[in-house]
Amino acid sequence: MGNLDKKIKYILISGGVISGIGKGIFASSLGLLLKTIGLRVTAIKIDPYMNIDAGTMSPFEHGEVFVLNDGGEVDLDLGNYERFLDITLTKDNNITTGKIYQEVINKERKGEYLGKTVQVVPHITDAMQNWIERVASIPVDESGEKPDVCIIELGGTVGDIESAPFIEAMRQFQFRVGSENFALGHVALVPIIGPVGEQKTKPTQATVRELRALGLSPDLIACRCSQKLEVEVQNKISMFCHVGIEQVISVRDVSSTYHVPLLLKEQGVLDFLINRLKLDKILISKTQVEKGENLLKQWTKLTEDHDRFLHPVVIVLVGKYTNLQDSYLSVKKSLEHSGLNCERKIDLKWVEASYLEAEYEKENPEKYRESWENLRSANGILVPGGFGTRGTEGKIAAAKFARENNVPYLGICLGLQVAVIEFARNVCGLEAANSEEFDKNAKHQVVINMPEISTTHLGGTMRLGLRPTIFQDGTESWSKIRKCYESAKLISGDDHHVSERHRHRYEVNPKYVQTLEEKGLHFVGRDTTGNRMEIMELKGHPFYVATQYHPEYLSRPLKPSPPFHGFVVASAERKSVVKSKSKTNGISHISN
Repeated sequence: MGNLDKKIKYILISGGVISGIGKGIFASSLGLLLKTIGLRVTAIKIDPYMNIDAGTMSPFEHGEVFVLNDGGEVDLDLGNYERFLDITLTKDNNITTGKIYQEVINKERKGEYLGKTVQVVPHITDAMQNWIERVASIPVDESGEKPDVCIIELGGTVGDIESAPFIEAMRQFQFRVGSENFALGHVALVPIIGPVGEQKTKPTQATVRELRALGLSPDLIACRCSQKLEVEVQNKISMFCHVGIEQVISVRDVSSTYHVPLLLKEQGVLDFLINRLKLDKILISKTQVEKGENLLKQWTKLTEDHDRFLHPVVIVLVGKYTNLQDSYLSVKKSLEHSGLNCERKIDLKWVEASYLEAEYEKENPEKYRESWENLRSANGILVPGGFGTRGTEGKIAAAKFARENNVPYLGICLGLQVAVIEFARNVCGLEAANSEEFDKNAKHQVVINMPEISTTHLGGTMRLGLRPTIFQDGTESWSKIRKCYESAKLISGDDHHVSERHRHRYEVNPKYVQTLEEKGLHFVGRDTTGNRMEIMELKGHPFYVATQYHPEYLSRPLKPSPPFHGFVVASAERKSVVKSKSKTNGISHISN
């Protein structure tokens, strides 16, 4: 392949009819396919909301907040990009209306517009285009090379007033970079209506018509439908949306998102993009081609394994945002990655933490009993991160149950803090132990606000991003979590540190560390100063581990996170604990 003039190719992904239609998975899948032919791929997510970033939004608004190496708090779709493409993005890969307006207003205040009237067109739209071109050139893998292709996902739905400036910016952008360097994929809904199950094309026709009216014509129309598109329906969309039949792609529901790249490949999407964007003219090294071929083989095996593994391992996730499972998307995906690696099917049960609290038994005894039955059925218990007091005592109860019944336990961020509180209360005898977050007047504040963290400004003020954790001397012979990292070849020899991503404003109080360790709760990993507790482990337990950092952010389908992998392996070896009485203090026995 032979052109040394390396111009980046851009693929814009938009969506119509409804939001949450799967643009992120479609964009990630296209990127993966391009990587299988040796291309270097980066990705940008455009979110039209006015927030500067996702950091202060509730998980109920947009799902989880994903954290990057540089500390950027971004949309969960950037997590999809990193997982599918195995790349490392920056906070600038997530563009928001807030960021763009902030940049333009700051320039106006400095007088950089030379006294002109600052307007949406051209100043805002130019700022958007400049941002995209700048970020698209940033290397995203270990090679340090400029990417060949940039996938741009436009959040929301075409026609939304919030996204109008971005649509106009992209209309201009197609001419700025040239037609050979710009392609558009539009994701639309094909609903199935009525008792005969008729696939309706009008919503797709309407959204494509609206997109064209705004100056953008799709090269690919990805039709989301619960079933495979009928040939007649594809022909109809082709005719009325003014595209070839090969440009109408059927994206049906599949058992796993891992199947989507291969589903697109089967329909010739990769061949179409190669021809449309002249990708065969890009110079690709033999090493890159071989990497791409190997990636395709590994991904194909991954999808086959996903459908083949049937032996379940029951994981109970005790959280406070369980009504919206996207709040824990990275945790869920990390469990899947580890399940695939150890040939187990993850049976994930969701338990609302507040339903485990004693007070809730009076309010709803049936739901209380059901929640405890789910917890008792667990092969492993996971308590993820969160903020606020609601459900805290339920999480503490779950940590206590796992500790006392030798059930594998993985705590993340808040999951570490509640395990420390539980141990302090019930093993160390500090009955009034609590976190400063939950009770500012607690007698024993075993978890405190970090002194350098602002208590008045919430946006971007937490301890964020990639930071090192040092395994402590003396843990080599017994620490299970240390062995997990050693098995993944992330630590060896004299190198005792691992780097993971953080997002927290509270930490274990150093004043209580000695008391906790004397009673058996060991902090096997600490920060570089030795004063900040990063990894907690209970010696003699099958697997009782918690991390202050978020290991889920670095898990990949082909490279599972060591803490998650160790947790799933331990859980797979564990039989479930079932209480013989309905009360939580009843007698336990092991089920077969």
